[in-house]
Amino acid sequence: MKKLIILLLIVGFGHTSYGQTYNDFKTDSIEASKPFKPSKTQFMIRGYGHTGLNTLSSEDKTESSYVGSAFAPIFLFKHSDKLMFEAELEFVLGGNELEVGLEYADVMYILNKNMTVRAGKFLLPFGTFMERLHPAWINRLPTRPLGFGHDGIAPSSGIGVELRGAFDLGGPSLNYSVYSTNGPRLKDGSEEPEEAGMLMFQNFEDNNNSKAFGGRIGLLPFADSSTEIGFSAYSTNGAGATDTTYENVGAFLYAIDFAFVKQIPAIKGFIDIKGQYNNSDIDDATFTETHEDGDEEEYTFDNKSNSFYTQLSYRPTMASSDFLKKLELVGRYSNLNTPEGAEWEEQSDQYTFGLNYWLTWRSVIKVAYETTDSVGGHDGGGTTNGFFVHWAIGF
Repeated sequence: MKKLIILLLIVGFGHTSYGQTYNDFKTDSIEASKPFKPSKTQFMIRGYGHTGLNTLSSEDKTESSYVGSAFAPIFLFKHSDKLMFEAELEFVLGGNELEVGLEYADVMYILNKNMTVRAGKFLLPFGTFMERLHPAWINRLPTRPLGFGHDGIAPSSGIGVELRGAFDLGGPSLNYSVYSTNGPRLKDGSEEPEEAGMLMFQNFEDNNNSKAFGGRIGLLPFADSSTEIGFSAYSTNGAGATDTTYENVGAFLYAIDFAFVKQIPAIKGFIDIKGQYNNSDIDDATFTETHEDGDEEEYTFDNKSNSFYTQLSYRPTMASSDFLKKLELVGRYSNLNTPEGAEWEEQSDQYTFGLNYWLTWRSVIKVAYETTDSVGGHDGGGTTNGFFVHWAIGF
């Protein structure tokens, strides 16, 4: 009897243990058989590169050199449907050295369908050229208009925070951007006397407690989005270094931009018109000029500058010839005026004409001729003619 009771207990315990083990196995099997949920994170590399030949000639010299082999990879990381990161590096051969730069690097978060916030280093929506058009395969010409780039009067990027978005107005649409950045630095002439009074926009670490505030509003009045008119502003109450006489030297900049892109059957192709006007008004300040004999002289000037460009391109996309469809004619006029009385005083007019051949929709060979007439400037003025052959590709 005793043996029978023990046997029954063993069988009962074994059944219970087996049942629990089976249930656990069954549960694990069900979980394992559920559809796999892929991660929402995505990583992508895009970018562009270009190379070419530049020939520049003036009254006293001629320079010709193969240039470029520039490489600009763009890294895009999508952490979720709302959180993203973007960055662009630049590798450029210049002055017999490899120059590496960070064009932008920022994190973005989508608040809703009309608002996105981003922070870090980003291209400033001051007009449209630097934010949208400057990459080599997008820019229709091998060069930039006057007033942009090195020693330009228009800001290109900044470190800060931005809120941007767009609204559908029932046919027309509106896009907007408001931002705050470290702001520019005022060059006081202590390091580069010939640039006293200029603004240096590459301000990675703020030199004072004043921040710059800016924004842009763009209106697309037609339902086909063929036309856009934009207004931008950029302001700071202080661009000089803390505890200097230039600490409270402020600046106000504004820009007006225009774009019209449309295929017109009457001319059997696309017409693309772009333009932007920039204006810079910096508070007056007193600078010191050191003469060759060692004597110092103080001077001041009305620190106002302006520049603008207008560009027209035509591509016969409706032509019967496949060869003609890939051609594009481009013409651009740009103008720059910097303050009278400044060491960097300059008045320049520039005409650029180009012929492009599109190998694919993002690979183009550009041939252009450019002539620039200047009074003043770092080179003392005169006429400079340039001939350019560039090959640019986006990927």
